[in-house]
Parts: sequence; structure tokens; C-alpha cells
Amino acid sequence: MSSFRKSFPRAKSIIGVIHLPALPGYPDSPGINACIDKALADLVALEAGGADGVLVENEYDQPHRLLAERETVACMTRITAEVVAGAKRSVVGIEILINDPEASLAVAQAAGARFIRTDYFTDPMEREEYGGAMRIDAPGLLAYRDRLGADDIMIMADIQVKYARLMVERGLAESAQIALDAGADAVIVSGDATGDPTRVRDLALAKQGAGEGPVLIGSGLDAGNARALLAPCDGAVVGTSLKSGSMIDAAKVAAVVDAARSFEA
Repeated sequence: MSSFRKSFPRAKSIIGVIHLPALPGYPDSPGINACIDKALADLVALEAGGADGVLVENEYDQPHRLLAERETVACMTRITAEVVAGAKRSVVGIEILINDPEASLAVAQAAGARFIRTDYFTDPMEREEYGGAMRIDAPGLLAYRDRLGADDIMIMADIQVKYARLMVERGLAESAQIALDAGADAVIVSGDATGDPTRVRDLALAKQGAGEGPVLIGSGLDAGNARALLAPCDGAVVGTSLKSGSMIDAAKVAAVVDAARSFEA
């Protein structure tokens, strides 16, 4: 059994995203204690709603940096450790935006998290606002994980990620296969932007390439579209639709989880 299946044995797993306020180092940060309080409140709501996992993400560090600053690594480690300690049943993961999976791995190892998400893993992508081609080094990331002694930390990798342009001719099926062959434990397929639903045909194409490998929805899932979107894949990473205002709403989590559990009936 794969690491993903051991950690997420459900037919359709739901991973809720904890969008942190701006961290210390950004001018509008409310401070580390407020960030911890927000993370723990969202964790309680996600677990009350039945989420299988949570992903801690520095979403409101705007503008995102290509590589994490020292204070970001320190703050993400402390916050993630608090979430890990507070989690009663959910699997905890972490992502530092926008393209520093090594920092995410280091935080996960230090804080006791069990997976990371990385937007850039094997697909050559570019973003003009960040200077062009994004750094891609899957072998280097796996070697770094080995040096940390963190082989038990899963890598969930986006393919053809939103907001970036693919620099080669490659279909989603091929991207999924390449990412899994390179060491990803699961692949993530998103819509065109945060909150935009992933297209069912894109999920089906990715699943075709992934075979038995897990394929997850990366954006736009909600209670209304959950059954249609979840049908061809293995679960979802969900953030925006679970919130009322800035906070996770346990009732919205429960509605999405109920849709996911209906595949087990």
C-alpha cells in the first residue's frame, strides 16, 4: 500500500487548507500569536466537520516570495508544530509559497507534519511576475528529503499548476505519470485560479496517466459540485469554499465531507 493510501484510506479524502494571516516579516502581519490562534481555530472547525487532513499554508504572505525567508521558516515551524500537537485525528501537511519545497520539507520534519504540497515538481513552468522559468528539481528535492531522514514525509505535487504557463508540449496524463514516476506520492490538478473548479475532463486525463496513483482536486470544490468532481479522482484539497469570511466553517466542511463519504455507501 502506498504512503498516501496508508495515511488517507478513504475512497475520497478531503484535506482542508488553513490559510494563515500574513506572517511576521510582512507589514500587515497580526503577529505570531494571532497566526497560531487562527490556525488552531481552523483546525477545530476542520476536524469537527470530518476532514481527513489539513494543509497549513502561508497564503496571505503577499506578495509571495520565490524562496522562504528565515522568519517564514521559523514561524511556519512553530505554527505547524502547534497544529500537529492540536490535531486529534487529521493528517497535517504544510506548504510554503511560492516555490520552496525544501523549506516545506524542513518545516514538516521539524514540526512533525506528514506531507508537503509543492506547486512545481516536474512540469517546466514559467511566471513572468517571478522572472520567468520556475526552479524545477525533483531529484534534488528527494535527495534533500533523504538527507533529512524524512522519507516518511509525503510529497503532493501540482501538475500544470494554475497561474503558470507550461513551457513544453505535454498533456495532463503525461504530467501525472512523470510526477508520480519522479517520486510524488499524489498529484494535484487545479482550475485556472484559486476558487475556480477543476475541470472533470482534466481530472479524468490525469487519472488516466496516474493509473493507481492518487489524483486530487486542487481548487474550486464545494458541496454543490463535489460529487461530480470527485467521481474520477481520489480526493481534494479544499480551502476557499470552506470559509465563512476568513474562518473555516465546520458546517461547510461537513457538507463537503458528506458528499465525499457518499462514494463509500
